[in-house]
Amino acid sequence: MPVSAVELTKRFGDVTAVSELSFDVEAGTITGFLGPNGAGKTTTLRLLLGLAAPTHGRALVFGQPYAELEWPARRVGAVLEAADLHPGRTGRDHLRVLARAVRVPPSRVDEVLALVDLAAAADRRAAAYSLGMRQRLALATALLGDPELLILDEPANGLDPEGVRWLRDFLRAFATQGRTVFVSSHHLAEVAQTVERVVIIKHGRLVADVPLSELVAESSSLEDAFLDLTAGSRP
Repeated sequence: MPVSAVELTKRFGDVTAVSELSFDVEAGTITGFLGPNGAGKTTTLRLLLGLAAPTHGRALVFGQPYAELEWPARRVGAVLEAADLHPGRTGRDHLRVLARAVRVPPSRVDEVLALVDLAAAADRRAAAYSLGMRQRLALATALLGDPELLILDEPANGLDPEGVRWLRDFLRAFATQGRTVFVSSHHLAEVAQTVERVVIIKHGRLVADVPLSELVAESSSLEDAFLDLTAGSRP
């Protein structure tokens, strides 16, 4: 499995952010990772990417902890927030530095700039980039290693309607190549048009892991199903 959580638990002092969470993400699919603010989504993604250590359980990508992957950038691409850019550096230069770090050829920089439709802005300084452009650049960074799996946290933030549609089409095309997308989002209407399966958590615990079609069949919309499953999440 490209992504697996096995009784995954993470505590910060007296606070349990993720609690005995188990799910799998199958290859060649787009899976939405949903939950209210504070549900533990970003913590889970950080555990999967080796940016935090579980208190208990296992966070696995391709059957092993992220830190044990050989050439991880060529297996997994991730966006947890818009790119942290030096304001005086161009988008192209930002990618060139990272390409060297993950040991991919310089030619890959122009390829990913074209993939995310940033070629025309590649030589503009980051200080002039909008949030949507920064999101595209972050995605370009994730694509440098030509990965099999994308792990994305709120990738549509800052995108205009045209950009959101572009992202949807891009993720669908990525999955049709047999690759996998695990995407966290609050944009439920867009999730409903993009994903095939949903994993929903509340207070760090799993409340649903089902095909989107099955969940929506039981409610009038993904939004209704989500609100029913996560009712009472706010303090």
